[in-house]
Amino acid sequence: MRDILEAVADGSLSPAEAEVRLSGYATTDAGRFDAARETRRGVPEAILAEGKTPDETATLAVAAVETSGRALVTRADTAHAEAVADALPDADIDRDARAKTVVAAAPDFERPDLDATVAIATGGTSDAEAAGEAAAVLREMGVDVERIEDVGVAHLGRVLDHLDTLREADVVVVAAGREGALPTVVAGLVDTPVIGLPVSTGYGHGGDGEAAVLGMLQSCTVLSAVNVDAGYIAGAQAGLIARAVSDARDDA
Repeated sequence: MRDILEAVADGSLSPAEAEVRLSGYATTDAGRFDAARETRRGVPEAILAEGKTPDETATLAVAAVETSGRALVTRADTAHAEAVADALPDADIDRDARAKTVVAAAPDFERPDLDATVAIATGGTSDAEAAGEAAAVLREMGVDVERIEDVGVAHLGRVLDHLDTLREADVVVVAAGREGALPTVVAGLVDTPVIGLPVSTGYGHGGDGEAAVLGMLQSCTVLSAVNVDAGYIAGAQAGLIARAVSDARDDA
């Protein structure tokens, strides 16, 4: 502890960084940022912009970059994204407007590099938002991502055309709305873990993602399912599996 205090005193360590080393999180006016999550769980902490003001989101993003080198913001609209960019003028900003994600990284930040690939398939173009959120998490975890878009079960030939890519991946995330059938089909064709990501695309009874998640939970092929629109969770789970695969390859 004395070393930390002396580092703060001589200016080589900021108070925020010292707080993280002592408590594992940084406290701001907008809330607490879990800077130790990536070390503790292997998954980068995400700042959920939804429900937060742009200023609150930017404050937490600054704390994230200062203490961990990078901020990952999810469910960010234009105002959130602009506030983060304004608050971090020296950071490298990567925004995916469709997925509503923003990544702000310090110029010297180095992402991990895993020897693993995750394929992300969508049933339709409308499923791209949740799939993009999963992809953002995976890229920040150092995973190679292969995107396969609009291959829903209304025409099975579309997914069969990408079967080689799906089979070569170490993990597959399948985002689908409506009745959520695509993950079940894919899981019957590959020998890798499949994570179903139900999406709230559809209409009428069950069109809010309820039919999709129930279909995935009732799958007769072996797969796992996350909650509706939970792209971050699907990406993080796939990333943890990918890390185990990469570690095994390194040890081989």
